[in-house]
Amino acid sequence: MSKLAINQGTPQFIPLTTYRSYPAEEMEQRAREFYADIARRKTIREFASTAVSRKVIEQCLLAAGTAPSGANHQPWHFAVVSDPAIKKRIRVEAEIEEREFYERRAPQEWKDALAPLGTDSNKPFLEEAPYLIAIFGQKSTLMEDGTAVKNYYVPESVSIATGFLIAALHHAGLATLTHTPSPMGFLNELLGRPDNEKPYILLVVGHPAGHCMVPNIRKKSLEEIASFL
Repeated sequence: MSKLAINQGTPQFIPLTTYRSYPAEEMEQRAREFYADIARRKTIREFASTAVSRKVIEQCLLAAGTAPSGANHQPWHFAVVSDPAIKKRIRVEAEIEEREFYERRAPQEWKDALAPLGTDSNKPFLEEAPYLIAIFGQKSTLMEDGTAVKNYYVPESVSIATGFLIAALHHAGLATLTHTPSPMGFLNELLGRPDNEKPYILLVVGHPAGHCMVPNIRKKSLEEIASFL
């Protein structure tokens, strides 16, 4: 459990110097350009073995680490796996849980919902992709004085940081898959993470394979996802 370098007790503030203001027309243009770029992002399940620079992954993780969190406790840990032997072990354990899910645990309604995506218990991408990033939420955080404090809004904080990470990886030119075998406790053992951490997502990262295919699906329109009051 890493120590958190934040001030406790009396609040301390500094001037905001990083905010940038844009003219209204430029704001709209930037919003359109970001939407056009992020709309290209697709979840893939067929990865190339093409190497990815660790420096790219590091910068994207730093971007994820800027996400807001409850009381600024930053209750996340990103375990980055590139070792083929560890990836193979993760695949073996994940497929055990996936077979149990598809054969016994999942109700037919859930299976029907997944059918258009063509998923099953076979997960070769866990070995094929150059990186797996196991994202953990921390139930408690070790402060500078050595005391452990409870973290709040952990799922929300981890979810926001994961969104930042996916956007950063896309921006850098990489593709991702959010894999969530359940339960994922085997990741703690395989990756040496402590009991105060819960695995939330196994993010698969790399380049699409040359033959990569994606489901022909649509995203909901603005009218379907938002209301203005």
